[in-house]
Amino acid sequence: MKHHLIRYKTKPDRADENERLVKAVFEELRGKSPEGVRYMTWRSGDGTFVHLVEIETDEHADVIPGLAAFEAFQNGIRDRSIEPPHRDVMTVVGHYRMLDEQPE
Repeated sequence: MKHHLIRYKTKPDRADENERLVKAVFEELRGKSPEGVRYMTWRSGDGTFVHLVEIETDEHADVIPGLAAFEAFQNGIRDRSIEPPHRDVMTVVGHYRMLDEQPE
């Protein structure tokens, strides 16, 4: 299982647009209900967005990038952002009721 954390800050006048595009990705995910991925996004008051993506196996890696709504979101992300997206591969150290699998 892989976990990716993506973080960026949008321009103040583009944060609502970015949120709308992110919500469209979730709408398409709910409609298609793909297996093998989990996805969550947070938005802070200063226009910072944080995305947490969990991918069960490499065969699921293209699920989110393959969505039409994700392609629309990606189109212009650098124009909407003050800070470009930064992606880190993360390792779960622990959690409490945050992920579907049982805590370690």
